[in-house]
Amino acid sequence: MSPIQAPTLDYTSETYKDAYSRINGIVIEGEKEAHENYISLTKLIPDYEEDLLRLSKMEARHKKGFEACGRNLAVSPDLDFAERFFADLHNNFQVAAAEGKIATCLVIQALIIECFAIAAYNIYIPMADDFARKITEGVVKDEYSHLNFGEVWLQENFEAVKAEVETANKENLPLVWRMLNQVEKDAKVLGMDKDALVEDFMIQYSGALENIGFTTREIMKMSMHGLVAA
Repeated sequence: MSPIQAPTLDYTSETYKDAYSRINGIVIEGEKEAHENYISLTKLIPDYEEDLLRLSKMEARHKKGFEACGRNLAVSPDLDFAERFFADLHNNFQVAAAEGKIATCLVIQALIIECFAIAAYNIYIPMADDFARKITEGVVKDEYSHLNFGEVWLQENFEAVKAEVETANKENLPLVWRMLNQVEKDAKVLGMDKDALVEDFMIQYSGALENIGFTTREIMKMSMHGLVAA
């Protein structure tokens, strides 16, 4: 998306604010979920507690930043919508955590959610108001470090968790496309193109799977689980 389009958006219009209330709610809820998920992971991989707590604190800061973005536009985030939006991923993470499935938890939080966030922020930044752009630019830099944590752990344990990662991908990747479809209209009002979001997400996610140890052929097969549901 070109930054040239940004000035055509009226950040004060009721149409923009209405759409923004849901998108802002989603990013706030997403950062809240991430904060809680990384704390949950400290119980599953206590050797990495310090790293995970550092990541969780970052997510808490991001949440405050996005809350400030809403206040700047005098918009109240639709947190009820956001909670429903993340419900399936939230539940799948909770079930996996209860069953001690570290790899599944990392696929959901450190790969899928982080790649989803990075893609959304990358597409949003050129279209954002000045205040939100500065906040989001800082956030997206942090998200890459969160993605990296998941990549490194899964790569180091690749042979032992490969099958679990494939299963987690099959169960959770289709949810991403359903989530994108839910907010397609609101994202468009904010100047964010769905096709660009899908493309950026797949670039981030495929790159993460490659870094973990999957072959190009395997990645293409795993990616189809999402595209079939799109």
